[in-house]
Amino acid sequence: MTPLDMLGRVLLWGGLLLAMLGLLLLWGGKFLSLGRLPGDIVWQRGPVTFYFPIVTCIVLSLLLTLLLNFFFRR
Repeated sequence: MTPLDMLGRVLLWGGLLLAMLGLLLLWGGKFLSLGRLPGDIVWQRGPVTFYFPIVTCIVLSLLLTLLLNFFFRR
């Protein structure tokens, strides 16, 4: 297998993972309430709103870690 074949496979898998992540973000908010989990920080003061989805980031990180370990562990 040549280096260009390996690069092509990496780019293909990366694109598929990005597409799946995009679909999760588009449809996940409707069904999984991503971004509105208990523990996400919302601070409102007048016209300013600061939003930091810390628990959502942790959940997505754990899910992606498990998924990537499942597919790429040899």
